[in-house]
Amino acid sequence: MKKSTIIVLSIAVLLSTAAFKLAEVNIKVKGSDTVLPLSQKEAEVFMKKFPGSKITVIGGGSGVGIAAFLDGTTDIAMASRKMKMSEKMKMLDGGKAYKEVVIANDALTVVVSPANKVTQLTREQIEGIFTGKITNWKEVGGDDEKIIAYSRESSSGTYEFFKEHVLNNKNYGSAILNMPATGAIVQSVGQTKGAIGYIGFAYMEKNVKALKVSYDKGKTYVEPTVANAKNKTYPIVRPLQYYYLTKDEAKVKTFIDFILSDEGQKVVADVGYITLK
Repeated sequence: MKKSTIIVLSIAVLLSTAAFKLAEVNIKVKGSDTVLPLSQKEAEVFMKKFPGSKITVIGGGSGVGIAAFLDGTTDIAMASRKMKMSEKMKMLDGGKAYKEVVIANDALTVVVSPANKVTQLTREQIEGIFTGKITNWKEVGGDDEKIIAYSRESSSGTYEFFKEHVLNNKNYGSAILNMPATGAIVQSVGQTKGAIGYIGFAYMEKNVKALKVSYDKGKTYVEPTVANAKNKTYPIVRPLQYYYLTKDEAKVKTFIDFILSDEGQKVVADVGYITLK
């Protein structure tokens, strides 16, 4: 082998090694219970692709993640809602510039037990149930049975989004049962005929039934599916986002770029959320 060829090969190996080192990431991601399974899978695939990287993913809710972001104990906050004005002001007061990146979309899904004969509800009926005005399934075409409504707790971005976009900012009823995690809602609704709850689309399982929803007072009912979320016919679609400090962009960019890539968006689809394209 010629000396020049050896030199070229050596340079190529060094460049490859350097690129590999640049891809090594050590970050903490915290927040939304909805985004949790997606971030966990993205981190798993990324760390296999780039050994030496360490991405720690912790749930707890959007509010918990954003609070950790505000006090500097996480590199990325996962959120299923936008930052509140009060949170933005805290960042501003602290002189912290930040960025928001949408990594996927979610079709927020209203679920009941498969034993429940109700298959569809209007937004107004859902509002009535979760504000406590509708308390029996017979009021919405079901059996004469008490409604047991499950919600996420107030630190959840899903709780906030549902209140704003489905309940028209009305308060939840006093009898609503708040659950600490989405998985707990799936389990509780699946085991109780009279139950109803709301979950991220990726949490759908066979032990719960998704309801069709109408946002035009019952003229049309739309099922939560990937296709309906993408063509915008399903009315309860929301962005899932990451927040990070502008000064940390170099630290987190490789991982975020991976999620936004074709490979990362394939993971979005595999987990059960809606891709950006």
